[in-house]
Amino acid sequence: MNEKRRCAWCNLKNKKYVAYHDNEWCVPNFDDHYLLEMLILESFQAGLSWECVLNKREDFRKAFDGFDIDKICDYNADKLQELMQNEKIIRNKLKINAAVSNSRIFRDIIKEYGTFYHYLEKFTKGKIFREIGKTANDLSDKISKDLNKRGMKFVGSKIIYSYLQAIGVIYSHDKECFLFK
Repeated sequence: MNEKRRCAWCNLKNKKYVAYHDNEWCVPNFDDHYLLEMLILESFQAGLSWECVLNKREDFRKAFDGFDIDKICDYNADKLQELMQNEKIIRNKLKINAAVSNSRIFRDIIKEYGTFYHYLEKFTKGKIFREIGKTANDLSDKISKDLNKRGMKFVGSKIIYSYLQAIGVIYSHDKECFLFK
């Protein structure tokens, strides 16, 4: 597993991290279900490392009903309390509440644009961006500003930049990485 050179941030001792780097990060995936999962997970990253969130990904999937948007949008106070008691996920009340309210806004965006990716295309024009060594850019600034205006939380420019990398809108593999194109 360690014979290939990977991006400097990839912890080679963490199999989940290596698998994420090799098979998922910067790979275009514009399925609404995946886009919601990544948006929720990235919002939980705020102030933490992606590795911390990734290590808990399966527990997040279980806790958030497989990231089923309709189920999440219907969460009530009892479900929120259940999530707050779940020691296997990040138990930040503001982030948990944001995951639910952001999901509702995500669903509204799908109703408006047909898919969440069509909404993103309003900003990207369908283009894949290639850049290395950044944590934000004009694109992430614009999307973040619009999502905040719509009421989403934990979607600052750096989180949105990471999100765009995760879903393959921004391609950022290091030049030394075996996946660099």
